[in-house]
Amino acid sequence: MLVPTYIHLGPLLVVAPAITPSFAGPRTTAVVGALAVAAQTVIAALRGGFTANHQVQIAAIALISLFIVLYAEGQERRARELDRVRSVSETTQRVVLRPLPHRMGSLRVASLYLAAEDEAQIGGDLYAATRMGECARLIIGDVRGKGLMSISDASLLLGAFREAAHRCSDLLELTETLEKSVCRHLAEHLDTEHIEHTEADQELQEHFITALMLDIPDEGTEAKMTDCGHPPPLLLHEGKVITLNPTHPAPPLGMCELPRVGSTNLDTFEFEDGDTLLLYTDGAIEARSSDGTFYPLAERVQQWSNSGPEALLHHLRRDLLDYVGGRLGDDAAMVVIQRSPKLQPAHQLKKIMSVDGNHRPTDGERERSLTGGTRPSRS
Repeated sequence: MLVPTYIHLGPLLVVAPAITPSFAGPRTTAVVGALAVAAQTVIAALRGGFTANHQVQIAAIALISLFIVLYAEGQERRARELDRVRSVSETTQRVVLRPLPHRMGSLRVASLYLAAEDEAQIGGDLYAATRMGECARLIIGDVRGKGLMSISDASLLLGAFREAAHRCSDLLELTETLEKSVCRHLAEHLDTEHIEHTEADQELQEHFITALMLDIPDEGTEAKMTDCGHPPPLLLHEGKVITLNPTHPAPPLGMCELPRVGSTNLDTFEFEDGDTLLLYTDGAIEARSSDGTFYPLAERVQQWSNSGPEALLHHLRRDLLDYVGGRLGDDAAMVVIQRSPKLQPAHQLKKIMSVDGNHRPTDGERERSLTGGTRPSRS
C-alpha cells in the first residue's frame, strides 16, 4: 500500500455517497454506497484481516450510506410533489387567469404575472379584457390577502367581469354589478365557515378587492376609467410618463357596508395613437431593494417609453427582479396597452370590401400596381 498501516483513509469513502444526492437520485446513491462498503471491505482484507476496527468502519459506512439513500429518496419525493403543485398551479392559471389577446381592435396588448412564491403561478392579482362592440373593456385588480381565499376571490371577480362586461352599458353599471357579486360571495363564504356574527363583520371588513376598469374605443381618443382603490395607471405620451390619478375615486370592491361616495362619475383621459398605458398592481410599486427603497416604477419605465408592449414588459420584469435581488415580496401583475395607428379594427377593414363581396383595392394596393414595387405589410 502507498500509506503506512497506522494511517486509516477508509472512512473517507463515505464522502462518495454523501455528495451523490446533489446530482443523482436514490438508486445511484445506493449503488455508490454499496461500492464504498465493498471498497472498505477490500481495504480491510488487504490490511491484515477483519479486525474490530475494520468491522466498525464497514458498519459505519453502510449505516451512513443507508441514511443518505433515505434522505435522497425524500428529496426526490418532495421534488415530485413540487412538480405536481406547479402543474396544478399552471392549469389553474390557464383556467382562471386567461392570457389576454395580443390585439384588440387598434390596441396592442401584453400582460405579465410575477408570483412571489416559486411553487405558485397565480395568487390574488388579476386581469381580464373583452370586446364591447367597437370598444375594448379591461380590468386589473388585486385581492387583499394570500392563499386559497384570495384565489377564490380573484376567480369570482374574473367570472363576474366576463359575464357582466357584455351586459352593462357603462363602467358605472359594471362597477355596481361587480360590487354586488363580490359582497354576495363574501357573505356566502362567511356563512359556510360558520363564523360568529362579530367575527363575520370584522372578516367582511378585511376582505376587499382593488380594481381599475377602462373603456377604450376604437375610434376617438377619449378613454374612460373608474378606479376602485387601485394604483393609478401610467400613460406614456411622447416620451413622458403621466400618472393618471383619478378625480372621482371609488372604494374598493367588497366594502359592502361603505357607501360608494365618488362612484357616480367616470374619469376620462386622452389616449392617442402611439400612446402606451401601463396598468399594474401594488406588488410592483411596493417591491423593495436591499436597503428598503421602493421600486420607482414611473422613473424606470420612462427609459423604455418607445418600446412595444412585449418589449416593455420584458425590460420591466428584468429590471424589477434585479432591483429586489431576484425575489418579490408580493405577487405583481402588469398589463401594457398601446394604441397603434398601423392596426385597423375589423369594422374599418370591412370598408375596403364592396357590398357584393368583390375585393376593392386599397390605396396601398393601387400604389403598388402603379409602381410595380412592394411595401411592408401593415400587420
